[in-house]
Amino acid sequence: MTNHNVGTQEEWLAARKELLEREKEHTRRSDELAEQRRELPWVAVEEQYSFETVEGTKTLSELFDGRSQLLIYHFMFGPTYETGCTVCSSIADNIDPNVVHLAARDVTMLFVSQAPVEKLQAYKKRMGWGIKWVSAGGSDFNRDLGFTHTEEELRPFLEGEIPPTVKQMAERSGTDVAAYVAEGPGLSAYALSDGTVYRTYVTTARGLEPAMAYYGLLDRAPMGRNEGASQPVWLRRHDEYEMA
Repeated sequence: MTNHNVGTQEEWLAARKELLEREKEHTRRSDELAEQRRELPWVAVEEQYSFETVEGTKTLSELFDGRSQLLIYHFMFGPTYETGCTVCSSIADNIDPNVVHLAARDVTMLFVSQAPVEKLQAYKKRMGWGIKWVSAGGSDFNRDLGFTHTEEELRPFLEGEIPPTVKQMAERSGTDVAAYVAEGPGLSAYALSDGTVYRTYVTTARGLEPAMAYYGLLDRAPMGRNEGASQPVWLRRHDEYEMA
């Protein structure tokens, strides 16, 4: 860090002023994208999906819990996982405290995974989360959105050189690589209008970063994210950092 460019206060202020203009433009562009996201056409969900919850089997419309909007985080926790994905767990840490604020804006938010609901609830208790978590293991809900894959579909990847990070994440979840990558993370959004459920938005990969607040903060720290292919995965479940 000591090798970084060092300047005067005046030089810093001049550079900061120039950067601020770019940051403002980025914010305006982000607002435009948010509006375009909301203007996407809605698609009626015609499939009769069912979900296992602690209250029993529910339909997609029942998951709205009396509200008109629903956000679902597709949490990587497959049937053979012993624990939830480490990265998804870090995302859940960020989402969970915001559930009450989203509810105040007529938005229900919850997690969906493929593992049995009993396993999900046990892990939820360990992590100390209050958010609702349901199982879609008995339906094609995750698969229809592209968040669950068959081993045959994954064969080209599995027969290639598996990245060390994938092996690490599979091991941390207590499963093998094939079962780990069969699941994928994602966020999907829905509206309930006149008894019909509409899918309004779906994203994955870096589209999930708004739910990873630590990255936004690290981007403003002196060394940034400080990640690389040659570096070990630094993320842990929040109750594992001391052990690490």
